[in-house]
Amino acid sequence: MTKIIIAIDGYSSCGKSTLAKQLAKALNYIYIDTGAMYRAIALYALRNKILTADKFDVERLIKSLPNINVSFSYNSVTNQSETYLGNENIEQEIRGIEVSNQVSKIAKIKEVRAKLVDIQRELGKQKGLVMDGRDIGTVVFPNAELKIFMTAAYKIRAKRRFDELVSKGDTTTTFEEVLQNINSRDNDDTSRTEHPLIKANDAIEIDNSAISQMEQLKIALDLAKSKLANQ
Repeated sequence: MTKIIIAIDGYSSCGKSTLAKQLAKALNYIYIDTGAMYRAIALYALRNKILTADKFDVERLIKSLPNINVSFSYNSVTNQSETYLGNENIEQEIRGIEVSNQVSKIAKIKEVRAKLVDIQRELGKQKGLVMDGRDIGTVVFPNAELKIFMTAAYKIRAKRRFDELVSKGDTTTTFEEVLQNINSRDNDDTSRTEHPLIKANDAIEIDNSAISQMEQLKIALDLAKSKLANQ
């Protein structure tokens, strides 16, 4: 059976990963969370004092890139793909507010993006892939058969993100901090020089401010099935 590449782009905390995972499961495709790759490098930079509150040694990070190994492993217990830095499972740690506040700085660096785009393109050679991020449909897979661009009101996105953190046991991060983080990341994502967040000309927009996850999934599945029928 013919397989396609599905590229999902959009703003922070729009539920891109949730939709991508659901689509991949429904179609029996591979799911890749590109945002987790940037988060992993941000965590590496924080741990190694490359990135601190006072400074960011960009040149040192660039020189370290060949030694940074980011990979994914499927957890059969949770039925989810988890992110690894070297041999360490960092899935939980990279979702915290500290990494969230720094990841946009990492994503601005040309050499970081080049390294990760190469990995992402390699993963997509066999197709049958759902990938979400900020520049999947515009840079990584400009010829993807299906491109989806996700958006939602920023306060709704912040509430969803805050609720997610609380559900994972975060009792220190405030809603105001999450709201500020969302605004900051939107600005960074859309204004950066290297591959800014933009909607591809042939992307189909889904605003999920007022629809459920199941309604969203049905829209996306219908789009995917239509594309597959025409291959």
